[in-house]
Amino acid sequence: MELRKQEAQNISPDVPNEWFVPKVRNKQEAEAVVRPSLSYWQDSWHRLLKNKLAMAGLIFLLFLALLAIFGPIFSSHTVESQKLAEQNLPPSSKYWFGTDDLGRDVFIRTCYGARISLFVGLMAALIDFIIGVVYGGLSGYKGGRTDNLMMRFVEILYGLPYLLVVILVMVVIGPGLTTIILALSITGWVGMARIVRGQVLQIKNYEFVLASKTFGTKTARIIRKNLLPNTMGPIIVQMTLTIPSAIFAEAFLSFIGLGIQAPHASWGVMANDGLSTILSGYWWRLFFPTMFISLTMFAFNVLGDGLQDALDPKLRR
Repeated sequence: MELRKQEAQNISPDVPNEWFVPKVRNKQEAEAVVRPSLSYWQDSWHRLLKNKLAMAGLIFLLFLALLAIFGPIFSSHTVESQKLAEQNLPPSSKYWFGTDDLGRDVFIRTCYGARISLFVGLMAALIDFIIGVVYGGLSGYKGGRTDNLMMRFVEILYGLPYLLVVILVMVVIGPGLTTIILALSITGWVGMARIVRGQVLQIKNYEFVLASKTFGTKTARIIRKNLLPNTMGPIIVQMTLTIPSAIFAEAFLSFIGLGIQAPHASWGVMANDGLSTILSGYWWRLFFPTMFISLTMFAFNVLGDGLQDALDPKLRR
């Protein structure tokens, strides 16, 4: 040790001191030393960018949203125009997705079907978020007897047959877009409430939450400022999985005649109309709506899986 100190004192100022200056083996390590630290959301976004399948799903969903909004602008046809002389035409330069038995453009109807599907999915996710977060947050934060009573009510709703609830709502209100959203919202929020409750039960005993209680902070503020920001990861993942479930539910209900009614365009209605003509060789009438249903559900599911990996603290390195 004394020898090293003497050698260090004899080193010329122009010569780098290898004992006191750490060696940097490559450029990446040098950048890591000077790179500013990333926030939780910035790090999650960088991790999501590395997931190619999740990014492909996100790109498709952005393309679908643009198609639903601006797709009809690029066509001279309208969703309600009928040309009986051009029935069941195959895809061509004039009709990109062909026509149906009334001479209506399948491409335009597919765009409007995307609007309905995305609207139903986003509204169902928004309602699930509002009800599920508030209900699950209160249940988990209060605990004890209040938690038991609130969760018993959730279990009762969870045990109700979904299709029976939808049929009862249809009988009382009548089929339509509003009825579908209402039917999806009656029991759809229970999954979100369970997830939020479980997260809150873990977080509410952390030091910063106990400190807020000690200073007399109100329950609503603790939930809004302390608990919800630390549960947004699972909430976002659950919302991305709720949207495809709602889209498929709307398509299924419209397919069996309990959802969107003709002449309105919906992927489920189009699939139902195309199914009866598949044996006649009009494959495009069934192919395009079912393809968009499948791709949309797949895109949301892979995006949800990617978000789950990106937002999970246990997977961080």
